[in-house]
Amino acid sequence: MKPRNETAVSECLLLGLTDDLALRSLIFSLFLSMYLVTILGNLLITLAVSSDPYLHTTMYFFLCSLSFNDVFLSTCIIPKMLVNIQTQDQSITYTGCLSQVCFVILFTVLENSLLAVMSYDRYVAICHPLRYAVFRKPCLCVLMELVSLSTSTVDSLLHMLLLLQLSFCTDLEIPHFFCELAQVIKLACSEIVINNILIYISVDIFGGVPLSGIIFSYSHIVSSVLRMPSSQGKTAVASVMYTMVPQMLNPFIYSLRSRAMKEALRKLIGRTASQL
Repeated sequence: MKPRNETAVSECLLLGLTDDLALRSLIFSLFLSMYLVTILGNLLITLAVSSDPYLHTTMYFFLCSLSFNDVFLSTCIIPKMLVNIQTQDQSITYTGCLSQVCFVILFTVLENSLLAVMSYDRYVAICHPLRYAVFRKPCLCVLMELVSLSTSTVDSLLHMLLLLQLSFCTDLEIPHFFCELAQVIKLACSEIVINNILIYISVDIFGGVPLSGIIFSYSHIVSSVLRMPSSQGKTAVASVMYTMVPQMLNPFIYSLRSRAMKEALRKLIGRTASQL
C-alpha cells in the first residue's frame, strides 16, 4: 500500500474506551464529575484570590496561573471524550487530533514549570526569607510566567512541526481516549527516529529539570522545618504539601489547606449571597 500523506487523513479513531455500554455510562459519569470539580474548584480559587487583596502575593499569583492551566488542560481532553461516549462515536478529525496533541503538550509542560516555580517560591520564602522581597517583585513574577509559557509553546510547536512531516499508511486508530503524541507517532509509516529523540530530550528537560527543582526545594524546606522549634515546624509543614498533584486535587491541596484562602472564600460566598 502506498503511504498516504497526512493531508489525506481526514479523521482518527480513539479506541481507548470500552465497548461495554454499562461501563461507558459509569466512565461518563465519573469523568463528567471530575471535570466539573476541576472547573468549578479552580474558578473558585481564581475568584477568591482576585477579590481579596490579602491574597495578592507571589504564591497565589502562581496558584491562579496553575488553576487556569489545569482548566485548559482538562478542557483539551475531557469534553471531546464525553461527547464520544454520549454519541457512541469514537472519531475525531485529523485537525482536531493534532490540535489536541499540541495543547496537551503545551499545558503539561507549562504545569511542570509552574509547579517548579511554586516550589522555588516556597523554598525562598522559608529558607531565605531575607531574599524573598526580591522574588516577590511583580515584574519578576510576570517574567517567570512568560518564560514558562514561551518554553512550553516552543516545545509543543517543535513536536507539531515534526509530526506534520510524517506519513501514515493506514487509518489512525489510536489505542487511547485522547490523541497522545507517542501513540500517534507509532502509527506513522515514515521514519520517526527524530520524533522519538525530541520526545526523550523534552522529557529530560521539561520533566526531569522541574522534578529535580521540586525535589531540591522541598528537601531543603523539610530540612529547615525539622530544625525549627516544634510549634513553628507544625505551622510550616503545610507548605511542604505543595507538590505535584492531579488537576482535580489542586483546589483542595493548594488552597483549602490555607486559612487565608478559606477566609477569602467565606467573604466571596457571603458577598454573593447578599446580592441574591
